[in-house]
Amino acid sequence: MTSFTEIKKLLENKGLDDSFSKVYLKENFDSQYLRFLEVLEAFKELFDKDEKRDVALFSAPGRTEIGGNHTDHNHGLVLAGGISLDAIAVAAKNDEGIIRIKSAGYPMDTVSCSELDVKENETGKSQSIIRGIVARFKALGYNVGGFDATTASQVLSGSGLSSSAAFEVLVCTMLNYLYNDGKVDPVEIAKISQYSENVYFGKPCGLLDQMACSVGGFVKIDFADTSKPVIEKIDFDFGKSGYSLCIVDTKGSHSDLTDEYAAVRSEMEAVASFFGKDVLREVEKKDVLANAGALAEKFGERAVLRALHFYGENEKVLLQADALSKGDFKAFMELIIASGRSSYMYNQNVYTCKAPKNQPLSLALAVSEQILSGKGAWRVHGGGFAGTIQAFVPNDMIEEYTGAMKKIFGDDACYVLAIRPFGGVEIY
Repeated sequence: MTSFTEIKKLLENKGLDDSFSKVYLKENFDSQYLRFLEVLEAFKELFDKDEKRDVALFSAPGRTEIGGNHTDHNHGLVLAGGISLDAIAVAAKNDEGIIRIKSAGYPMDTVSCSELDVKENETGKSQSIIRGIVARFKALGYNVGGFDATTASQVLSGSGLSSSAAFEVLVCTMLNYLYNDGKVDPVEIAKISQYSENVYFGKPCGLLDQMACSVGGFVKIDFADTSKPVIEKIDFDFGKSGYSLCIVDTKGSHSDLTDEYAAVRSEMEAVASFFGKDVLREVEKKDVLANAGALAEKFGERAVLRALHFYGENEKVLLQADALSKGDFKAFMELIIASGRSSYMYNQNVYTCKAPKNQPLSLALAVSEQILSGKGAWRVHGGGFAGTIQAFVPNDMIEEYTGAMKKIFGDDACYVLAIRPFGGVEIY
């Protein structure tokens, strides 16, 4: 913890370059200083008008799914990464046992550390996330206590970059450093975040989003046992690859797509049920192929195709992780393209059959192929059907690529990102 005035001076004089270098691209330092100064000013207005408190700065990244599209819900393999868009906070301990968090653009959330039962009227609200995190910290034997914080986020809501998981990891990171000397490890923080979202917020999410946000970097996750996922951080310096990660928002609407997302999982599980199993991870691919006709007759051909996509994605995740570990980025990109084609052809989550004339993701992928063929990689991002695609673009082609995407989908359609090597951190 550092005095408010000293932190303010460091930000104004751009004296945190060493700290920022851990999580931000150097060319973005100026904008990060401005962001933290704005959040610091918000903290002053709400909690410290006299500028006398000791404060700390925190950051938690969003995440991107890189490999393993629609595999985690059937206990498959996923390759994910923490990204350079993040949620940040200025926070200070208090001795009231009350947590107050004011996020830019949202009402103040207030939670008492002595009232930690699930509250039904908080379902779906950020207040429930905070309460659940504190409850889980306490149940696991960690220290909890009051603090005041102001936050702001660059992680786009509804973009597949996991703004909710970034917020959860940010809250955990503040509790971790303010009251536990940073001793709670990133995997535990991810599990605490998931618990809060499942039990208190009321959303039955998996662990992928929170794990990628908390661990950072490239991370391979094996969900064979969802209670004990196997996490492997991949040693690859994306900053030296010569590429940037572009997320393109095609502006397609997610409304009316709940049944489409649910059908991917239910059809995979239907195939598993044919063999008396709950999820595809418990079934061998050879058995699905040997019974393809009977499966198609009972569940439809699409269910079989989606099952084959599941197995292919698991195989590709292993190959992608191996390629990165060996520093073979060309092979990695070829696997990204193959993964995207599997999503398109087998998993069929690039557009919805409800509105076949509306195919913004398909258009974005087609134009990406025209520009990047032989030079980069492209694929659907996240759940699909609408929303975003992902592309790995050579740095010397960024202007050409983003210009083309903006011309089609609007000036705010393209986000140039990096894979950030750290998850939730105390900046200073």
